Amino acid sequence: MIFIDTNYFLRLLVKDNQKQHLIAKKTFQKAARGEIKLFTSLIVIFEIYWVLSSFYKKEKEVVCQLLKQILDLNFISLTERKTIKKALTLHQKTSLDLEDSYNLFYSKKLKSTDFSTFDLKLKKAWVKTK
Repeated sequence: MIFIDTNYFLRLLVKDNQKQHLIAKKTFQKAARGEIKLFTSLIVIFEIYWVLSSFYKKEKEVVCQLLKQILDLNFISLTERKTIKKALTLHQKTSLDLEDSYNLFYSKKLKSTDFSTFDLKLKKAWVKTK
């Protein structure tokens, strides 16, 4: 198993360093063919979101589409894939931050009986998704 860090995804998506882009592309292609096994973390997904939004100034819709493409790469092992996909969909449709959307669905997955927050918008979303 090979851990894939944020920069591999970014080089693949942004193509701002041709040499690294080709290395990343070959790694993902090998995994797609089943020659190697890849995994990543939820933190990497959030880092990709942050870097694309903040550093590269990509629009929310573009970032969400790119993340959906990454999450559809089933040859990359990722715990919480279903939860982050739900969060991404909610984030895309609302003004909730991706982190808040994730926390909402994560708490529901763990069968939380309540969601303590001072964020009224988030609390309202919690009640709506009950």
